Amino acid sequence: MARKVHVDSVTHTVVKTSLAPAAIGPYSQGILVGHTLYCSGQIAIDPKTGSMITGTIVDETERVLENLGAVLRAVGMTYENVVRCTVYMTDINAYAQVNEVYAEYFNEAPPAREAVQVAALPRGAQVEISCVAVR
Repeated sequence: MARKVHVDSVTHTVVKTSLAPAAIGPYSQGILVGHTLYCSGQIAIDPKTGSMITGTIVDETERVLENLGAVLRAVGMTYENVVRCTVYMTDINAYAQVNEVYAEYFNEAPPAREAVQVAALPRGAQVEISCVAVR
């Protein structure tokens, strides 16, 4: 579902899909401005239950990327449209494990990216990923 909003001569579309977790705060799953989609950070919430999944950082990374994929598909995009990602981890020592999963989704022409360690993430998540995609 998308809702168009007009703010200061810029029209943007609020992206909302039931195939990705509902926002857990005052933010949108994504905002489409022209041909550019700004996806909010996703954590490993199961969109069907609204609960964090349990498992390893590999399991969480898979769920996070599936959630991002749902937001991308809601506006007719795929992982191939992604030009930039930000990866937040609570343990930088898990970098290689996150990269293994990440490479399965972004293998041909991976987007620009930064990966950083943070002190904590919402709901005790181990990893959060946001992205920008362009048609």
